[in-house]
Amino acid sequence: MATQLFKRAQLAERMAQKILESTVGSASASGLFLAAPRRTGKSTFLREDLRPQLLKSGAYVIYVDLWDDKGADPGDVIVSAVREVLAKHDGVVTRLARAAGMEKLNVGGMAFSLDRIGLGLSVSIRAALAELSDEVKCPIVLIIDEAQHAITTDMGYNALYALKAARDELNGSRHHGLRIVATGSNQDKLAMLRNSKDQAFFGAPLVPFPSLGKDYVEWFCDGVALPARLNPVEVEALFDRAGRRPEILSAAADALRFDFELDSKDVPARFASAVDDQIKAAELQTLRVIHALTPLQSTVLRVLAARKEQFAPFESATMSAYAEVLSAISPDEQLKPDVSNVQQALLALQEKALIWKERRGVYSLEELATAELLEHNKLLDVVPKRAGDENSSRRPV
Repeated sequence: MATQLFKRAQLAERMAQKILESTVGSASASGLFLAAPRRTGKSTFLREDLRPQLLKSGAYVIYVDLWDDKGADPGDVIVSAVREVLAKHDGVVTRLARAAGMEKLNVGGMAFSLDRIGLGLSVSIRAALAELSDEVKCPIVLIIDEAQHAITTDMGYNALYALKAARDELNGSRHHGLRIVATGSNQDKLAMLRNSKDQAFFGAPLVPFPSLGKDYVEWFCDGVALPARLNPVEVEALFDRAGRRPEILSAAADALRFDFELDSKDVPARFASAVDDQIKAAELQTLRVIHALTPLQSTVLRVLAARKEQFAPFESATMSAYAEVLSAISPDEQLKPDVSNVQQALLALQEKALIWKERRGVYSLEELATAELLEHNKLLDVVPKRAGDENSSRRPV
């Protein structure tokens, strides 16, 4: 039996209209960037609501999730998605074969391979998508989920520029249009794809993705099937505490659903307690990873979390901050921070999925909630403020 899903049909219809419109002054042709915290229902909406609505509106949709295979190069993932779509259109493959210098699909016993399509290969992504546009005769919408991962590798960067070239080609009068919808779980990271002039999608609109609202809470309370109906007002407050993450509510409901001795009058209090337990469990798992760090790794993570977008890992002021924090949290530590061991610490934090690195060396927390967790547990109190910051006196140890 399929899992029941909350549908956001009105939002999908409005968003699809904005993505596909071609009115004067519309920025949608440049691309659309949507930011929302992870696990708040964004990917479900893309797959279950937006994609069907775009299809209904006459678009051809390609969906790529760069978070699906963390070990794969994001550039490879994008190229593979394009190849997979092209393989469904024999006419497109035939024309691409001819463009690659093959009059027939089989020449001398060698078949045209889709591996010829890609970055720096005989058939470019731009040419391939242009042929697809001519074949399907409708706008193509490419949805890239967790798109910030594209700028962590050279191939990912190249894929974005290839898509920009395809967008410029397909949005010309000879074809039927290409729209890029890029989503991400961190607005600061996603902004790196469109904030600077050397980025492929410079100037594309970046907007917050609407979080699940009261209509979702009502739907949840109506369908959760516990021994007593939950109060939507109370659940709304719990949902806020859970960071608007539906999986927290679902996990709390499961904890009660399999308690076969649960009395109906105890449901509201037990559900509230179960939500708190789920929040604490998620935080505890992250804290276990943090507490298992070496003193230098913990130091670098704390300074990064405190400095946020102002974090410059190898500046002299930052190195001084490392030394001060390391001395405070591990007074007997003999290791002194230097460029080499800080680099090693940053790499270790990446491998533990605590931080994220853009290809050119810009670092950020993997999850924004990590900074809140560190601050809530007073693990940032030892980080000195930057010179010139408001109230620049040193935080108490």
